Amino acid sequence: MYRLFGYGKPKASPPNLTDCIGSVDSRAESVDKKIAKLDAELMKYKDQMKKMRDGPSKNMVKQKAMRVLKQKRMYENQRDNLMQQSFNMEQANYTVQTLKDTKTTVDAMKVGLKDMKKAYKKVDINKIENLQDDLEDMMEDANEIQEIMGRSYGTPEIDEGDLEAELDALGDELIMDDDSSYLDEASSAPSIPEGLPGEKSTNREGILVDEFGLPQVPAT
Repeated sequence: MYRLFGYGKPKASPPNLTDCIGSVDSRAESVDKKIAKLDAELMKYKDQMKKMRDGPSKNMVKQKAMRVLKQKRMYENQRDNLMQQSFNMEQANYTVQTLKDTKTTVDAMKVGLKDMKKAYKKVDINKIENLQDDLEDMMEDANEIQEIMGRSYGTPEIDEGDLEAELDALGDELIMDDDSSYLDEASSAPSIPEGLPGEKSTNREGILVDEFGLPQVPAT
């Protein structure tokens, strides 16, 4: 059958904005290169005219420069049109992509809303409220049990005045305990004698002491 009717031509893919933008930008770059070449040619003619005197030769060079300048203006118009086309397509492409992203977001939100509805169907608000009430009651019962367990038995009643007097006395005792004057008395005691018993010896202050370490009384 294919031999009789041949193969059908493959359908061309629809135009793509991104590809069109790339093609137009490429054409604009090509025009820019042509403009750059014309600028270099114009500079060459301009330098030549500076060195030439007025006359037919200079007018001939001037005519060439004018022709090149017209070509440059033409290419500049083409480049501007191509850049404007590229800009318009970029704006259109941005709008299309934004709409696609918006549609994707809306579809995702629809799926999320559907899932949320399914999940809420499995949740009973009344059961949650009852559960919270039960937990609150249990916490109150637990606190009451702790208060009961913390009761004291057989505690005598004590007058607050007696407690205040005992507290004041306790403060005096603490002050007395902090007294370190006895250390001063210990530091002023006689030093230990040096030497053997029965021998004349002196203490650390150089005073003669007897065998018991007491200062000797000088003979009269």
